[in-house]
Amino acid sequence: MNSADVAVIKTNEGEMVVQFWTDAAPNTIENFKKLARAGFYDGTTFHRIVKGFMIQGGDPNTKDLAKESSYGMGDPGYKIKAEFNDHSHERGVLSMARSSDPDSAGSQFFICLGDVRRLDHQYTTFGKLIKGDSVLGEIGDTEVVSANGEKSKPTKRVVIESIKIVPADSVK
Repeated sequence: MNSADVAVIKTNEGEMVVQFWTDAAPNTIENFKKLARAGFYDGTTFHRIVKGFMIQGGDPNTKDLAKESSYGMGDPGYKIKAEFNDHSHERGVLSMARSSDPDSAGSQFFICLGDVRRLDHQYTTFGKLIKGDSVLGEIGDTEVVSANGEKSKPTKRVVIESIKIVPADSVK
């Protein structure tokens, strides 16, 4: 496994680049890279945006407008074990989304918009933005409306066009 790989998350709002914390969550990183290389994330959206907290994506259901009622419930058909670690949830940190079961993550992830230390040691952090903070901010500022008792549903589609795993030195 090349620790010098990064993920280039290309959205309709611009690009963000994530560096992986290989010391923190090797299985989570391998799973994310595998899904990204298979094109799993291409065409999904950031379906949940909570101001000052995070943007969430990676649900395959979001590729289909007709499945809107099940956004947030999709996964790759399997779950991975949690890999809690000592990296804190702060702005730009990439972490796995899950249900109340710690070992229920699959493909959904979130990127923190601010410090959310209450999630430390409860969600698997596995990387951090090294480029594209302004894009993260722009997505985080997307207008949202209430859905499922939470004001988090974007009023426009924020599409993840692709996530490419590339050598870190290829990103300028």
